[in-house]
Amino acid sequence: MAASDTPSGLTPTPLYREVQWRITRALAAGEWKPGEAIPSEAELAADCGVSIGTIRRAVDELVAGRILVRQQGRGTFVATHTEDRTLFYFFHIAGKDGSREFPESELLGFRKERSNDGDEHDFGLARGTRVARVRNLLKLGSRPVVLDDITVPTERFARLDESTFRSREGTIYALYQARYGVNVVRIGERLSAAHPPADVAAILGMRTNQPALHIRRIAYSYNDSPVEYRHSWINTADHEYLSDLWKTAAL
Repeated sequence: MAASDTPSGLTPTPLYREVQWRITRALAAGEWKPGEAIPSEAELAADCGVSIGTIRRAVDELVAGRILVRQQGRGTFVATHTEDRTLFYFFHIAGKDGSREFPESELLGFRKERSNDGDEHDFGLARGTRVARVRNLLKLGSRPVVLDDITVPTERFARLDESTFRSREGTIYALYQARYGVNVVRIGERLSAAHPPADVAAILGMRTNQPALHIRRIAYSYNDSPVEYRHSWINTADHEYLSDLWKTAAL
């Protein structure tokens, strides 16, 4: 985590923010892998030439953002995409009684092609960029509830194919992390109510005139680098979108 990694023009920013940026840069460069311990606060302080208090504040914010995880008596580690973390941090669909369960996943389609105008508008991809398109169905209680249409640029996910996606162990984000070193650390979502297209309605067991929840999501890695775009359609007959920010922040 060399001092030369510090971007120019950061002197007006608080010192702990500069340290936070440098730690994030090191994570993005793969200096510490998911599940690995980062150096101690004393080592980081010596490396960065700052006080332990400054390091602690920077690390505290990265822990609050679920980028790092503290383990009592063991140290601070790079977060990994466990099923529990995915369920409570990235998956917000719950029963109307508030119940939460991990969804069953079924791959419905996979193809590679060139990006189009819609990708440029939604995801900021240059037209003609090679992308992989994935259609994935999530079931809750064995019933289809969420249909995801996912787009990823293949330059970030070399040799991603249908077999790799279908045979993955764990979640999609865990696949990105374990196989490609791409760690999703936050998501941005836009929600609206809309009538689903006929093919989507048929998969979810809905009428085309029945409103569904439509979510447009961008997943970001370190330094707000977008790595995945998805359209999600949710059948809300028995489920709803649940966001408990206090509980999420406390995990």
